[in-house]
Amino acid sequence: MRTQRSRAGSRSAGEDRREPADDRYAEDDDRYTDDDYSDDESYEDESYDEEEEVEPIPAGQAARQALRQLSGLTGRDPSGVTSVQPNGNGWRVGVELVEDHRIPASTDLLGLYEVDLDADGEVLSFRRVRRYQRGKGEVG
Repeated sequence: MRTQRSRAGSRSAGEDRREPADDRYAEDDDRYTDDDYSDDESYEDESYDEEEEVEPIPAGQAARQALRQLSGLTGRDPSGVTSVQPNGNGWRVGVELVEDHRIPASTDLLGLYEVDLDADGEVLSFRRVRRYQRGKGEVG
C-alpha cells in the first residue's frame, strides 16, 4: 500500500495534487530513487575497470617476449633485439630476424621488425621496417 508523503509548505493551498487515478504513471515517478542503486553491486560502472591503467611488464621481459613471439609467428630464427621503448600502456620493440641463411653467415639476409606489445607482453601487431645484409648494416 502506498502512503502519501506530505511536504509542509512545498505546495500552495490551491495547487492540484496528482492522484494515482488522475495519472496512471504517478506511482512510477517515485518508485526509483538514487538510493535504490547505491547498494546494488551490479549497477557499478564497469567501464572504469577497463580503462584502469595497468603497469606494463619490465623492458627486459618485453624484449625477450617480443623476440620469442615474433620468431614463433614468422617461423624465422631470431638474431637479436635492437630497441625497446614505451608505447602507451605497452612496448614497441625492434627485433632482428634472419630471413635467409647464407654462407658465410656474415652475408645472411636480416629483417628488422617493430613489434607492439600490450602491458602483459602479448603481441598486438608487428611489421617489417627493412631488410638488409648482415655485413652491410647501418654504420654510424
